[in-house]
Amino acid sequence: MAAALALLGRAAALLGGGRRLLRACGGSAERVVGRGISSEERPKRPLTAYFRFLKENRPAFRQKNPEMSNMELVKKLAGVWKELPASQKQVYEDARKTDWQKYSEQLAAYKAQLTPAQAAALKEERRKRLAKRRSFRAKREMTVLGKPKRPRSGFNIFVSENFQESEGISPAGKLKHLFDTWRKLSSSQKQPYLQLAEDDKVRYENEMKSWEAKMVDLGREDLVRSTKQRPKKNPAETEAAKASSHESKAKSKLKKSEE
Repeated sequence: MAAALALLGRAAALLGGGRRLLRACGGSAERVVGRGISSEERPKRPLTAYFRFLKENRPAFRQKNPEMSNMELVKKLAGVWKELPASQKQVYEDARKTDWQKYSEQLAAYKAQLTPAQAAALKEERRKRLAKRRSFRAKREMTVLGKPKRPRSGFNIFVSENFQESEGISPAGKLKHLFDTWRKLSSSQKQPYLQLAEDDKVRYENEMKSWEAKMVDLGREDLVRSTKQRPKKNPAETEAAKASSHESKAKSKLKKSEE
């Protein structure tokens, strides 16, 4: 089943390939705006005094401590920085101020060449990029904290169990065939998968209760779901709606991959 899930992931990646290719070729306003003005041309914010110190001293520390992991090396450098005399830290701070002045001038010149439409498009690109970064950090934190995996729908389970044997040369072709097959299944044929999905939902709720109790003990009540986030619904209706939602998403991805 693990192999099937891996292949399913590859299929999903393939479905989004066309879209990423369009972005790479400059077909998206997220990368290139108007008359060739790109966010890549925006001046880079200068390093802080601390990161300048890390960049300057990391190679020497790595050479002296080849057995250290990157995390251990950074911790060692952080300790050295903490004990560094104020006069030596000031050298790095002065360099930051000099570069910041140059950065401010370059940024002003960069912004001056933008039309209102270009400025708005780049601002929206930055907003999306920051939102994506925050989302990635949040997901990484949940992984580190051991948050239980969300329950799978009946359609997800059907795909994972039948992906390898499915007809189709490419992952996208296999997914399309499975999607069509699922739609043709009768209610009784879908029932075993829907029941497995319901069992997985019970597993998820039990694991979440245990996980949330641990989060409370760690002082992370902000990660605990409120009662509004856990509405009580008819299990059959909930699973049917979830399966329908996953079918719609799969259909949408397939349509995009064929365009």
